[in-house]
Amino acid sequence: MAIALVRSTALLNHNLPATRYAELPKPLPLRRGGVVERPVIAYEAWGELNAARDNTVLLFTGLSPSAHAASSPVDPKPGWWEHMIGAGKPIDTDRYFVICINSLGSPFGSSSPASIDPLTGERYGLSFPELSVEDIALGGREVLRTLGITRVACVMGSSLGGMVSVAYATLYPDAVDNLVSISGTAHASPFAIALRSLQREMVTSDPAWRGGHYPAGQGPTVGLRLARKLGTITYRSAEEWQQRFGRERMQSAEHLGGDFGPQFEVESYLEHQAHNFANVFDANAYLYLSRAMDEFDLAEHGDGSLSAAFARCKLRHALVIGVDSDMLFRIDEQREIATHLQATGCDVEFHEFQSIQGHDAFLSDRERFEPVIRAFMARLQG
Repeated sequence: MAIALVRSTALLNHNLPATRYAELPKPLPLRRGGVVERPVIAYEAWGELNAARDNTVLLFTGLSPSAHAASSPVDPKPGWWEHMIGAGKPIDTDRYFVICINSLGSPFGSSSPASIDPLTGERYGLSFPELSVEDIALGGREVLRTLGITRVACVMGSSLGGMVSVAYATLYPDAVDNLVSISGTAHASPFAIALRSLQREMVTSDPAWRGGHYPAGQGPTVGLRLARKLGTITYRSAEEWQQRFGRERMQSAEHLGGDFGPQFEVESYLEHQAHNFANVFDANAYLYLSRAMDEFDLAEHGDGSLSAAFARCKLRHALVIGVDSDMLFRIDEQREIATHLQATGCDVEFHEFQSIQGHDAFLSDRERFEPVIRAFMARLQG
């Protein structure tokens, strides 16, 4: 108890260390069996926890980002949602205490296949227990426990984070007031499952994967690069690819007979994205998180009924956002979430944005996303 109190007190200022690590006091049993014996969850935080301890925004990420959603005095590097989080920004840290969770299973500081198993002194690898979306939600919940926070003003997330957010609201209905779900889903679609299946096969077919037993820093980078390229293609729309790149050729490209290397600017962009990802993300962690997304079905918490699962929620307000050009998490999946939440009596605000930026629109389409999120967050404490 004393440890939790010290950690909580340390959070009551604006000058937080960039990445913090919650060492959970008990082993963490996972949903599909297995236990993480000495679990650690990485997170970052911005703003101040108020005296009533009721102004927390709990943010879950997509598959690939770390907890560095925004800059801080300690780490001024822009975060993946820099334009959204901060003083005077849509998620206003003058009003809210924002905590971004690095997913359980992610290689950026939380317990994962890439971390050391304290029982063996070796990396977990494939001995890490099977991971679920619900386990990621549980990890966030346990971080809050270490900080003495029992209830959050809002839980939010996009993509995988959107899945985790609806799971959180369902699993812990008495611990959350409001929800923001962006380009998420209540259950993995066949299209997304098929795509991720092929991505995993790209990784496991790389000889450097070695059945999951590769040395640190010597993993299947070719497989990861290919998987990331395929994913990146689905994160945007064909119209955006056309507008951004057209048929522009790389200046350095020479079109020679028998040369099947990159010739077009769009190919160069994909290679850049893939290279950056493969150099920092652990392959086994990628496989675990990808499979967890496939297995997610919120209806499991309602004896097979999605309506019954959502009926467990006790949300006051919810904001659900989707994009019409998102091929990965389709707009009808967002509408489904909104419809089920509305049936619970929740005050639901649903937006279907017409954006060419596809699944990744929440990262770049500021003109559409910022005003809606700003207005919703301001209304919660209005």
